[in-house]
Amino acid sequence: MQHVKIVEVGPRDGLQNEKQQVPLAAKLELIRRLAGAGFAAIEAGAFVSPKWVPQMADSAELLKALDASDTIDTIAYPVLVPNEQGLDAALAAGAREIAVFGAASESFSQKNINASIAESLRRFESVMRRAQAANIRVRGYVSCVVGCPYEGQVAPAKVAEVAAALLDMGCYEISLGDTIGVGTPASVHLMLDAVLRKAPADRLAGHFHDTYGMAIANIRAALDSGIRVFDASVSGLGGCPYARGASGNVASEDVAYLLQGEGYHTGIDLTKLVAAAWYIADALGKPPASKLAHALGRQA
Repeated sequence: MQHVKIVEVGPRDGLQNEKQQVPLAAKLELIRRLAGAGFAAIEAGAFVSPKWVPQMADSAELLKALDASDTIDTIAYPVLVPNEQGLDAALAAGAREIAVFGAASESFSQKNINASIAESLRRFESVMRRAQAANIRVRGYVSCVVGCPYEGQVAPAKVAEVAAALLDMGCYEISLGDTIGVGTPASVHLMLDAVLRKAPADRLAGHFHDTYGMAIANIRAALDSGIRVFDASVSGLGGCPYARGASGNVASEDVAYLLQGEGYHTGIDLTKLVAAAWYIADALGKPPASKLAHALGRQA
């Protein structure tokens, strides 16, 4: 049975857009439950300005607590790092893996990080060198791989260019993000056709938002193109502040159900994952955004 990896991004990409502050203890309990459900990679936090992303202000405390856990040697807990200052903080907290993020849209890059695509890539060069010197693994993200809230359709060739640049810098894997969830299987195939001419499938991951209900269909299309790693967020947490009506990342439990139904091995215990989805939904005071959580109901 072929393995497909799900990278759980709920504790970072999911929670960072939630207005309600989630206590550190609840974040740690969520991560504990996700680890128990079988995830081998759980994006834990972000070393960004607490002024702009207050939900991530406790990332250092969280990472130090995880470093003392019995899963630290078996589960990857990457953290997002936007610049050298963020890297300093991540290293001080004991990070073993980081993620850097760029965009395939010039307008999005300028609006999001106040830098052109080329400038953002130059910023990462020193971060990459220092991370490699410290034996820290680096994952790369590319935003707006299908569409941009400011420019509309994004050229597949541009996505391929940015992904290749991040790989050349030393990222072990590139996550291709449909940030505003406008992709369809046809546009995803076109984008991947371009990227796969510059990067092998085993160095790529898919990251699909479900704004228009297309995330599961787009994952199926990416599977057909040879992609075997997907990001997902427990309970469908998250969203994009730039996308009207954005409903967040695709739910991890829905992705796991799809993959298992299609005959892939994921290593995920669906019962435990659905229980984790209800746990964080209760902590936020709202129902899960996933179909599976409602279909199966509350799990013990």
